[in-house]
Amino acid sequence: MPTSPPSGAPAAAPLSAPSFAVRGTRWLAVASLIGLIVLGLAWELWLAPLREGGSWWALKVLPLTIPLAGLLKNRMYTYRWVSLLVWLYFTEGVVRATSESGTSAWLAALEVLLCIALFVACALHVRMRLRAAGQEAVAADVARNVRP
Repeated sequence: MPTSPPSGAPAAAPLSAPSFAVRGTRWLAVASLIGLIVLGLAWELWLAPLREGGSWWALKVLPLTIPLAGLLKNRMYTYRWVSLLVWLYFTEGVVRATSESGTSAWLAALEVLLCIALFVACALHVRMRLRAAGQEAVAADVARNVRP
């Protein structure tokens, strides 16, 4: 049966502020996701649409708007599933980069780079946060079980 710590002793190790690397991966993920949204809209509406005057393909960015709130709120689950969703856009970018020419091929290559940046940022973010959470849990357990 767990006992409470003596008065004056901390109940658990204090939560530390996120490291520079964790904050960096968070903002890289958010920036690359916003970049994919802006690129998709600009590509299909103005820069190189499939049809003159814009294309309904601009709607392809709608699924990318769903995880934006979760990334901004720093929800771990969102980072995990975005790292899977991004492969659909990566595949589109690779196919269009190799099958189209001119501006569209360059935009597709940019889409591929943004997808890689988003995946790497999400994967590193999840890994670093899990590692930090594990270390904090160990420290809290040690602090809880220390006897005077």
